[in-house]
Amino acid sequence: MTASLSRQAAVVENKALKEWVADVARLTRPAQIVWCDGSEEENRRLLAQAVSSQVLIPLNHKKRPGCYLHRSHPNDVARTEGATYICTPTKQEAGPTNNWADPAQTYAKLSKWLEGSMAGRTMYVVPYLMGPVGSPLARVGVEVTDSLYVVLSMRIMTRMGAVALEALGNSADFNRGLHCTLDCDPQRRLICHFPQDNTVWSVGSDYGGNALLSKKCFALRIASYLARRESWMAEHMLIVGVESPDGQVTYIAGAFPSACGKTNLAMLTPPPTFKGWKVRTVGEDIAWMRVGADGRLWAINPESGYFGVAPGTSWRSNPNAMKMLERDTLFTNVALTPDGDVWWEGIGQDAPEGTLDWQGRPWKRTSSGKAAHPNSRFTTPMYNNPVLSPKADDPEGVPISAILFGGRRATTVPLVLEAFDWEHGVYLGATMGSETTAAATGAVGVIRRDPMAMLPFCGYNMGDYFAHWLAMGKRMKHPPKVFMVNWFRKAPDGSFLWPGYGENMRVLEWIISRINGTAKASETPVGFVPADGALRLDDLDIGPENFKQAVSIDPSDWKEEIEEHEKLLRRLGKTVPQELWRQLERLKAAFHF
Repeated sequence: MTASLSRQAAVVENKALKEWVADVARLTRPAQIVWCDGSEEENRRLLAQAVSSQVLIPLNHKKRPGCYLHRSHPNDVARTEGATYICTPTKQEAGPTNNWADPAQTYAKLSKWLEGSMAGRTMYVVPYLMGPVGSPLARVGVEVTDSLYVVLSMRIMTRMGAVALEALGNSADFNRGLHCTLDCDPQRRLICHFPQDNTVWSVGSDYGGNALLSKKCFALRIASYLARRESWMAEHMLIVGVESPDGQVTYIAGAFPSACGKTNLAMLTPPPTFKGWKVRTVGEDIAWMRVGADGRLWAINPESGYFGVAPGTSWRSNPNAMKMLERDTLFTNVALTPDGDVWWEGIGQDAPEGTLDWQGRPWKRTSSGKAAHPNSRFTTPMYNNPVLSPKADDPEGVPISAILFGGRRATTVPLVLEAFDWEHGVYLGATMGSETTAAATGAVGVIRRDPMAMLPFCGYNMGDYFAHWLAMGKRMKHPPKVFMVNWFRKAPDGSFLWPGYGENMRVLEWIISRINGTAKASETPVGFVPADGALRLDDLDIGPENFKQAVSIDPSDWKEEIEEHEKLLRRLGKTVPQELWRQLERLKAAFHF
């Protein structure tokens, strides 16, 4: 069958792009091909089509104008790390933390699955630009998909359409992303990355992290591979600008595993005590960074939207996010109220009678299951963010003065810890651990090592990735200071020692003061922690004993922690740089282990 072409195809002049799309069409045999231009008219048409085909459910547009609900297949609700593969010529290149598959064999296997897979369906061609227009770090990708939900989400998450084609010009250098939902059968679900080819093939899933190929697939797994080759960095990091009352802006990047407070920190509202302080969001999930001519690390946010976890988001935890979600947002797998609004656990009020759960079933407070899926999501434009940084679209990006590493730890890791130097900071990031959450399939609440929050997203051998971090540090005349934070430390009775949310501004202030050389710190075997009185606790309902416990270093806890560090490094094997082994031995000696 020969697919009919949309009118947009006629204006595409890039030969390599047209040939690749034609190759995909010959394989998948769609009924028609639509080239997306990113226009408002196209968006209105596709939204109407999505509603009529029940891909989207319109919400109450008086309450939430331009907002819709999507319900995914019940077996397709999170990233499937077990079905995610790095397909490099050798297994060594992928490393022991990635699933590896032979490229030629994988192409052959998926080609059989994809043969005729879009028969009777529309194949959408989605050109997109990652990064601000004109940025030296901006990259073009093209995703071919049979999912209308993916197209509408990609329009929010990327700079989609004509702007991408203009940036591409006649170049053949673009990420080639092929996505097909098939029938969402977990037995035929694979997300495969071919770094040498700058290519991703994803089949059998319609969930964002598996299907929005601009996101984790291109912006992290493929981009991290390209970044090492081209001497830049692609990281799972937020970027914020923190402005003091005197107008000084300090830019901070932070790596946190999913559902560990990253979005809340990226949109933090300072407490009343911090009058005159402002926090502005450059990015809340991914940072691409390069060394500038001034010897500092400069970062851009390659995305133009946010794909955040809904449960726990409330007017208390993240008022800016709640404002952001009032319009033009796609919600996935949240609950639906009788008046056409959305609800999820932790939103701040009880679900009304007549609420439908994330699968469309009647739900009551006495029901055993959750109303919203624990990994339910929102997809919203960054321009909705009331605290969006004016630098969010700056092609040059922003200079990074500090990098934070943070996970969810009930014990061991203090509230905030400053590394001794860049090499020590790389060690802290390389060995960081966090309790697992619902963002990925598998057990929840288990501590796993998640180096730089990149364990699921590094597109090559993790030992080589550490070496790249160390090499980047040597290229910088003025490397950022490195810190570790932990908002989730608990007292013996199970209560949190630190209030978190907006009060994390107090920790940011101490970090900025350390950057400026004005805050006092106490040296411990694992780094510097705030000295007594160095971190402001005024107007905060926290006793001095609780704070002391929040920043304490317990040698017995760290003995077990260091043992886990060593297990990780041994698992990674010969590619681990000697610098990290020396850091481990220094840490053992400091504790007299």
